[in-house]
Amino acid sequence: MTHPALPHRLRSHGAPVLLTGLLVLISGTLEAQDAPTHPHESAPAMPDMAEHDGATPMRGLLGPYAMSREASGTSWQPQATPMGGSAPWMTGEWMWMAHGSVNLVATDNSGPRGDRDTVVQTMGMLMGMRPLGPGTLGVRAMVSLDAWGVGKTGYPLLFQTGETADGRTPLIDRQHPHDLFMELAASYSQPVGESSSAFVYLGLPGEPALGPPTYMHRFSGMANPEAPLGHHWLDATHITFGVATLGWVWKDFKVEGSAFNAREPDQIRTNIELRALDSWSGRLSYNPSDRWALQVSRGLLKSPEQLEPDVDMRRTTASVIYHRPFERAQWQTTLAWGRNQKLPGHATESFLLESTLVIDEMHTLYGRVERVDKDELFGEDEPLAGEVFTVDKATLGAIHDFPPTRLGRFGLGLQYSRYAIPAALKPVYGRQPDAWLAFARWRL
Repeated sequence: MTHPALPHRLRSHGAPVLLTGLLVLISGTLEAQDAPTHPHESAPAMPDMAEHDGATPMRGLLGPYAMSREASGTSWQPQATPMGGSAPWMTGEWMWMAHGSVNLVATDNSGPRGDRDTVVQTMGMLMGMRPLGPGTLGVRAMVSLDAWGVGKTGYPLLFQTGETADGRTPLIDRQHPHDLFMELAASYSQPVGESSSAFVYLGLPGEPALGPPTYMHRFSGMANPEAPLGHHWLDATHITFGVATLGWVWKDFKVEGSAFNAREPDQIRTNIELRALDSWSGRLSYNPSDRWALQVSRGLLKSPEQLEPDVDMRRTTASVIYHRPFERAQWQTTLAWGRNQKLPGHATESFLLESTLVIDEMHTLYGRVERVDKDELFGEDEPLAGEVFTVDKATLGAIHDFPPTRLGRFGLGLQYSRYAIPAALKPVYGRQPDAWLAFARWRL
């Protein structure tokens, strides 16, 4: 099934217009920053890491550009995206940076299949880099305590599917927790002339060259504590137990290919899984200016689902990310599309539009609109098992952050989501399913 346009029901309710118009209206009152429009016009020479003084951009791990271009795995984001986390520090020739966040989330999903719960989401990341020979060595570790703070059955999220809590029963209407080890990876890049480089990235776990930056690392998506409904069409391979990527960077282009294990993490969230690198992917990325990041990618995933070991999948994704810096604000928007073709089986698609505006580092407004084909909403013994249903979701949220302290930065957030569903699902989910979510967050 293909759905090339946003749903009429959401258009008629004005959700995309509300999301875009609200952010445009607010951003229009801000004074635009006199920022460069293309990296080749104004980007200063990248300093050696040992000479970094905080006033000039740090060189990227994978090539001759500012580190702010790099996102999750080996993916790119707009170079104008601000870098979060701690200030860098040195130990010998190593430069280190740390990131961390904790969300205390209370969620209430309506309808017969809705649920309410309170969970704690966590993420911590440590990145290091140093010169090695003619190139740059990088290491990265990312961990999560979701196995304890969220629990094995995940948190309530209507119409979400993917993975399992016990190895036998699929998670439906719930978002699975992240594994303890989300990334343990190393990279090495070597210059090839003045404007290009070659690199290798190895992870156990790691992220292959497939899809846009994962939602937890997209500026446009990280404010929202909920995973997108299209997560398993776009960026679910961000935790892959075994990946090897080779890539080449030339100016604003990046070409890369990965061999990896595509099986999604199992129900044991604290282990390291060892499997053959039997899947592949390729990705072409292009950043035409500091404000834009474009990618298209394709991969063949061997046996990605634990409960469908004989089914392979061909995944195709494309995305465009735009980041606009202002004097007092940062605004980023992502448009993404993903397609999963089961082998054997049918194809399903996902569309996502999300946007986040941060004003004075204290006030955040964000929204997300999705259209997703769902074929796993019912168990094998239910009458609607295997049928494809197109689900639409619109979310608006806001966060107020308090001034930073020595312990980090604290904030309070609230968001509301509304769904539009086919008539066949209304007896099961209710006529007008919606969800509220309130949260307190801490960031390093």
